[in-house]
Amino acid sequence: MKQLFFVLILLTGSSVSAQILNQFDSNGQRDGKWKKNFENTDVVRYEGTFSHGDEIGTFKFYKNVQGKPVLTATREFNPNNDTAKVTFLASNGKVVSEGLMMDKLYIGDWKYYHSSGTQVMTLEHYNNKGLLEGARFIYYPSGQIAEKSLYEHGKLNGNALWYAENGTVIKEYHYKMNTLHGAAKFFDEFGTILAEGNYLNDQKHGTWKYYENGELKEEKDFTVISKNPYKKSE
Repeated sequence: MKQLFFVLILLTGSSVSAQILNQFDSNGQRDGKWKKNFENTDVVRYEGTFSHGDEIGTFKFYKNVQGKPVLTATREFNPNNDTAKVTFLASNGKVVSEGLMMDKLYIGDWKYYHSSGTQVMTLEHYNNKGLLEGARFIYYPSGQIAEKSLYEHGKLNGNALWYAENGTVIKEYHYKMNTLHGAAKFFDEFGTILAEGNYLNDQKHGTWKYYENGELKEEKDFTVISKNPYKKSE
């Protein structure tokens, strides 16, 4: 009888503690387990744990799909710094993308996946200000690289390459802080040159050459002539 009474106390205590949600500490900071629903519904919007106002552990975020919660993202907070590992999910539970965030900023490496499988579609890197920095890669579903470009403080800067699925470079551009500026070349999927020339501030500039079967067929002059705004038109 005493054993039964003890078990009942344990079960009751567990039930009560499980229902203690959305509490504040003596300073008015959120503390302990929290769970919030979508407005005017009993569908959970997010759930997680606070420690005196700070998010700790793993938070789960949901969307309301016809009155049912569907997990759409998780945030796993690092106890040693202000970052969190974030994972975004499709409705079927498949990972869409994942990486680190600091508050609302993307930082560090981020991966995006093809919808048809687990193969990485895009790999990019963000600096501590949430701006793209360094190399950014895009891949075919086969895993072959499709595009490589370079970023500096959130802007395209340097060479950008596009590839056919057989690995052949089919396009080359050069950017200067988000502007096409420098040499450009175009090839077919076998690597045979199709055209080449230069850009100046997003415009074709100078002599452009066009090829057929690798042989020069035509040249066009796109020299950009700067206009003097103080010269009177004749």
